Amino acid sequence: MSKTVKDLTAGTAGGIAQVLVGQPFDIVKVRMQTATAGTYKGMVHCAGGILKNEGPLAFYKGTLTPLLGIGVCVSIQFGALEWTKRLFAQQNLRSGRGGPDGMMLSSGQLFFAGSFAGLANGVVSGPVEHIRIRLQTQSATNPVYAGPFDAMKKIWSQYGIAGIYKGQVVTLWREATGYGIYFWAYEKLMQREMQRKGIRRDQVNPANAVLFGAAAGYALWAVIYPIDMIKSRMQTDGFSAADGQKYKSTLDCVRTVWRTEGLPAFTRGLTPTLIRSPFANGATFLGFELASRALNSLWP
Repeated sequence: MSKTVKDLTAGTAGGIAQVLVGQPFDIVKVRMQTATAGTYKGMVHCAGGILKNEGPLAFYKGTLTPLLGIGVCVSIQFGALEWTKRLFAQQNLRSGRGGPDGMMLSSGQLFFAGSFAGLANGVVSGPVEHIRIRLQTQSATNPVYAGPFDAMKKIWSQYGIAGIYKGQVVTLWREATGYGIYFWAYEKLMQREMQRKGIRRDQVNPANAVLFGAAAGYALWAVIYPIDMIKSRMQTDGFSAADGQKYKSTLDCVRTVWRTEGLPAFTRGLTPTLIRSPFANGATFLGFELASRALNSLWP
């Protein structure tokens, strides 16, 4: 089995773990981000309303799309990341840097590898998250879409590829910035652990993958949360003036939200995100590291 196939497979395992752990928190975050000011008093009020009005299964509304899509997205992330890391390692070996195997990458190399992984992932994550957000925010009593495939079919038939990729500009902006920081933080912590104890990556305690993933998740959201909020607004906005479009562009969305709702709007829904982050991101990296070790032991 090639290294790239191993990376893609391990990434899929990480993505599935991320969705199963993080989805209930994510729906609360999206509802709070996209609701008008004053709709919810806080995270508990929002979650309680969902539970009371829609039932416990509502917390996994729209899960099929991310379960399929995020598995692919995280697979692409790790595939692109590891491929770029190997490319930099080869350069390092030629110039006598990065340790015996060249894999002790610099901060700049790690940030670039993470940004590339984010952009590669964004091609898939944009439409996946768009469909998921449409399903998460639609009315429970009078839904527009029967499910993810119905949503894709209806949006495609009415608005074409541009409709499916609504909010893609801000999605790519978020992915490039966020995943550059995300993977830089994780890999630097992993490097530090290996150097401090003089061990190989596959000898690092799996619990540390969870802790480092949690820290990387906080670094990610510290940078991208306002961008993510704008993405959510763009992806729940109408497609045209006829169906209630509020924002003409990403920049218009930023200006409108700032003018009408002020700074608090850019951090609304942050609490469930910060609670979700260590669990979802810890699970992602744990899933990736354990799957990688298993695959490497089966196919050295």
